[in-house]
Amino acid sequence: MSKKKITMEQVDEDTNVYDVQGCKFTLPKRYEVIEALGAGAYGTVVSANDTKKGKNNKIAIKKIERTFEHHLYAKRTLREVKILRLLQHDNIIDIKTIVKPKSLKEFDEIYVVFEMMETDLGSIIKSDQDLTLDHVRFFMYQILRGMKYVHSAGILHRDLKPRNLLVNSNCDLKICDFGLARADIPDLYEAGAMTDYIATRWYRAPELLMGCEDYAESIDIWAIGCIFAELLTRKPFLPGSDSENQLKLIVHMIGLTEGEEIEID
Repeated sequence: MSKKKITMEQVDEDTNVYDVQGCKFTLPKRYEVIEALGAGAYGTVVSANDTKKGKNNKIAIKKIERTFEHHLYAKRTLREVKILRLLQHDNIIDIKTIVKPKSLKEFDEIYVVFEMMETDLGSIIKSDQDLTLDHVRFFMYQILRGMKYVHSAGILHRDLKPRNLLVNSNCDLKICDFGLARADIPDLYEAGAMTDYIATRWYRAPELLMGCEDYAESIDIWAIGCIFAELLTRKPFLPGSDSENQLKLIVHMIGLTEGEEIEID
């Protein structure tokens, strides 16, 4: 995101409104917005200082937009918050708090406060920064360690990609953005058929491209493999232009599956 000046307007003695590149952040005065970090289809993230914790206590605040426009958006938001509040791991982004609305009447947007991370793996891959094999090993170790924990909890991330892997200057890595995550715990409840329209195309497993509704942890492992290749080559491994082209790239890379290897129900 290009850096533009952030303007602030005081609403009352307890609340400030920040204009962050056209996006309004209505926050308690304890949070001083510093700069925009990123924006996507479902939200905008800024860095801020939590003045109650000290002058240099940086945190990240994600404004989740369009939450109440449709029940699917509300379910997506609730799912992400519930999952992240339950998962506690060194390689999973940590929710510090959720900003409480002043009243139910004014509850029309959600602000989630996260620990602050400096950048993401996608930005590092695109940069001119040196990436040694030791860097790659350490990043891959943390991704696999975090996802082993996620999968052991019966959770599928379903949208692993470099932009969803946050990194600090000491190379600590944390997995974020569980908005498309889904619990797959047959012993607890019947989840029903899962949608195949998840994961960014370049990291989407073949079974998803073929419309499969009965998939498992392997879709996340496929995405991790694509990320591994991207770390080594510093460019997207399978940059398909559409679903058909994505399948062609996969077949060209790994070859056609032999008939006897295909299990038919």
